[in-house]
Amino acid sequence: MQFGIFSLMGYREPGTPTTRILEEAAEQTRLADALGYDVAWFAEHHFSNYCVCPSPLMMVAHCAATTQRIRLGTAVVVVPLYAPARLLAEIGMADAVSGGRLILGIGSGYQPYEFDRFEVDLTQSKSMTEEFMDMYDLAFTQETFSFDGEHYKLPDTHISARPANSKPEVWIAGDNPIIHRIAARRGYVPMFTGRFNGPDYLRSMRETIEASWAAEGLDTSQIPLGIQRFMCVVNTRKEAIDYADNARHQMRHAANLRRREEVMDGAMLVETPTANEPPIEEIVDNLLIGDCETIAEKLVAEINAGNPSHMMFHFQVGSSGHHKALESIEKFQSDIKPMVEKALGPLDQLNEWPTQR
Repeated sequence: MQFGIFSLMGYREPGTPTTRILEEAAEQTRLADALGYDVAWFAEHHFSNYCVCPSPLMMVAHCAATTQRIRLGTAVVVVPLYAPARLLAEIGMADAVSGGRLILGIGSGYQPYEFDRFEVDLTQSKSMTEEFMDMYDLAFTQETFSFDGEHYKLPDTHISARPANSKPEVWIAGDNPIIHRIAARRGYVPMFTGRFNGPDYLRSMRETIEASWAAEGLDTSQIPLGIQRFMCVVNTRKEAIDYADNARHQMRHAANLRRREEVMDGAMLVETPTANEPPIEEIVDNLLIGDCETIAEKLVAEINAGNPSHMMFHFQVGSSGHHKALESIEKFQSDIKPMVEKALGPLDQLNEWPTQR
């Protein structure tokens, strides 16, 4: 089992400089590299304070220059928002400059606000994503290839920016069984976020994914799985509630953007509660928030429930603070992980890191 950090790179305070947000994400990545984390993941979103990173592949290339070992992942490239030939070339270049450390996390997208501004039909996003992946399989296994699909057409073409070794492994995000079936058929690693929820939700999502694997005639005991979770080490209940409030802030924006219920005030999304939102105290209890002992206990329960091969932790969210994120990144490795291993045994033997077909 392996662990990573996740950077959304959003902001809650108007006027927060993009340069500061990106440098904080890069510094957290350098620290994670030094401490032995396995992957640093970078998000993609557009047109609001929800996220200032329009290209996770650019963040991969940037952080590749200042890290040595850590793998660098996109979580995720929103495939339908790209011209496919350019995206293929940028994938090849990002993997090459990182020395083969790229993990290609992909998604079909979910925010109408973004798709409208790129003039892309969201209802076609899943079929566009799967068609692009047909192109991906050809682009880096053949010197030249052509493509004639429903959404994309390409004459005989050579993608000149080539990966360092072989094409990067692919992870795919989503909680939709259509996405899970694509992952099962193609040998991709499924990943999802636990949102506000606790172990019961992780268990139910695992069962949903297993059903997709079974429908494809595959062994459900051998599913690789990535789970994204909020995490913050705190000393007081007030600090816990403050961090949970920032996590809620992000989840409210994500939910409203998904349902086309976003409200903008200039450049800023207006935060509005979502239907059936749990109380803030329940959010604190559900998430990996607390002192090191509390987080370790919660994490053991989550690993037992979801049986992941990888967990990525979202340390900085909203206005929760860069220095608090650095502290939590350190505390996980120095204090929390040893306590989890004491309960579960050596984590590098718990679940094998997935290899793709």
